Amino acid sequence: MPLSAFLPAGFDPARPVALIAGQGVYPALVARSVRGAGVPLKLIAFEGETDPQLTASFPEADRRQVLVGQVGKTLRALEDFRAGYALMAGQITPRRLFKGLHPDLKAAAILLSLKRRNAETIFGAVSREIEALGITLLDARSFLDDHLAAPGCMTGRTFPIESDYLDHGIHIARESARLDIGQGCVVRKGTVLAVEAFEGTDEMLRRAGSFESTEALFVKTVKARQDYRFDVPCFGQRTLETMREAKIAAAALEAGRVIILEKAAVLAQAKEWGISLLGF
Repeated sequence: MPLSAFLPAGFDPARPVALIAGQGVYPALVARSVRGAGVPLKLIAFEGETDPQLTASFPEADRRQVLVGQVGKTLRALEDFRAGYALMAGQITPRRLFKGLHPDLKAAAILLSLKRRNAETIFGAVSREIEALGITLLDARSFLDDHLAAPGCMTGRTFPIESDYLDHGIHIARESARLDIGQGCVVRKGTVLAVEAFEGTDEMLRRAGSFESTEALFVKTVKARQDYRFDVPCFGQRTLETMREAKIAAAALEAGRVIILEKAAVLAQAKEWGISLLGF
C-alpha cells in the first residue's frame, strides 16, 4: 500500500523529507504522519511563525530556524540536510510578504525578478530555487490523505442548503479563485455576502456574519491550476469556531482538495454545534 496517493512516482522513503513549517497545526500533522511512515524528517522553522513545540520536537541536528525572507539560508539548510524532498506546510502571516520581511540577497533577487508579488508568484519562485538543487518539492497533501474533505455530507445529516444555492456558491468560489482573488466565499439564497481576499477566511466569515446569515453557505475551493506544492486550502477548528460566531451553519469544501485539520475532532465538533460540512 502506498504511503500517500500524492507522492511522486519513485518516491524513496529512505531519503530525508525537509518540512518547511509555517503556522498552526498543519505542520505538526504532517510531521506526525511522516514520522509514522518511517521516513526521515528534518525541519526548517520560521522565527515568529512556526509553533515552538514543533521545533522543540526535533533534535538540534535535524532543525534550522530562519527569518521569513531568508531564502539563501533556507536553501543552505536543505543542502546541509541532504534532503531528497521538501514539503511546505502551514501559512506565513500574509502581511509579512510586504511588511516584516527580512530578505537576504537571494530573496531580494527573486523579488526584483517578479512583476507580480503575491503568495503564488513568490512561493513559486522559491519552489524553482529548491528544485534547482535537485530536491523534489512534494505536493503539500502528501501523507495527509485521511485528512482531506470527502464527497458527501461528512457530518452525517442531510445538507441543509438547496442544490441551486449550493451550485451558485461553488460557481462564485471557483470564479473568485480563477481571478486569483481568493479561494472562498459566503452566499445566501443566490446572493453573495462576502468573497475571500487578502484578509483570509476568518475575516471574510466575520464580514458575512454581519449580515443576515440564516441559510448562509461558506464555500472553499481551489484554482483550476492549483499548485499543491505550496498552496493547499485548509479548514480547521479555528474556522469552525468563526463560523459558529458568525452564525453560518453550513460549509461546502472541495473533496480531495481541501485539508480538514484534525478531521475527526472537527467533524465531531461540527455535529455538536449543528454545523453541516459537505464535500463536493
